[in-house]
Amino acid sequence: MLRCECDRHSDKSWMHTPEALAKHYIPYNAKFLGNTEVEAPKGTEVVKDAVRKLKFQRHIKKSEGQKIPKVELQISIYGVKILDPKTKDVQYNCQLHRISFCADDKTDKRIFTFICKDSESNKHLCYVFDSEKCAEEITLTIGQAFDLAYKKFLESGGKDVETRKQIGTLQKRIQELESENSELKKQLLDLEDQLMIAHVPPAGSGSMKPLSTDVFDMVPFSPVTPLVPLPPSNGCPPPPPATLPPDYRKDLFGAEPFDPFTCGSADFPPDIQSKLDEMQEGFKMGLTLEGAVFSLDPLDSRC
Repeated sequence: MLRCECDRHSDKSWMHTPEALAKHYIPYNAKFLGNTEVEAPKGTEVVKDAVRKLKFQRHIKKSEGQKIPKVELQISIYGVKILDPKTKDVQYNCQLHRISFCADDKTDKRIFTFICKDSESNKHLCYVFDSEKCAEEITLTIGQAFDLAYKKFLESGGKDVETRKQIGTLQKRIQELESENSELKKQLLDLEDQLMIAHVPPAGSGSMKPLSTDVFDMVPFSPVTPLVPLPPSNGCPPPPPATLPPDYRKDLFGAEPFDPFTCGSADFPPDIQSKLDEMQEGFKMGLTLEGAVFSLDPLDSRC
């Protein structure tokens, strides 16, 4: 059970309505000196030692130029949440059934504390806060929240506490999954950036499609497509295709190129013609020795 110094008020004249703490929460702003492990779950001397320790640590940090961080406290019958006042990110979620002691400092009216058992390490941690005007009021509000939660526990026969434990476990798991999701999104963005960098072509290089080749890495041969006359653009018929002159195969002297194998036998004297025949026969024998027979006779059917 929570041991609270506010229990000295026997009249139980609480500051807030039960609905405000049961259905909503009471917010407060304070400075967070930090938390530290304590040996016992309750006790005035225990929290005094914790306050002295954290004040000394804060004094050192202040001399180094660090300011005391501000936090927002949200108090309800389910516990005390410690949030960042700007981003509303939950820094600590202290469930009420884990809080064993709370008190305000009688020697320093700005300081208030509570001891909570950590859900992971099962260690008792003392949380210390600094509030210039609301230290005692915050302590009373935590005491009222515990009083309402205890009454609800008695009415439900203990089932409500088990339900809150399950809800707390699920909330913790949700926070873990959200953190994992954020990390995975970050890794995905990094991978997308790496892929974009890998696919960017070098400066000045064009995206030319390579020609398809055959098994010998040769560009396949395709006959030249015939020229198709373009349609007239200004109403005039296209010019006729260019034709080669009839004497394009003649040399500078107007003679046909010499081809000894296409000349008829009557074009040469008999002695010259016999020499040409011998040359032709020798050429045929040379091709036969290479393993393939090619006929130079246009009447030979083997061609």
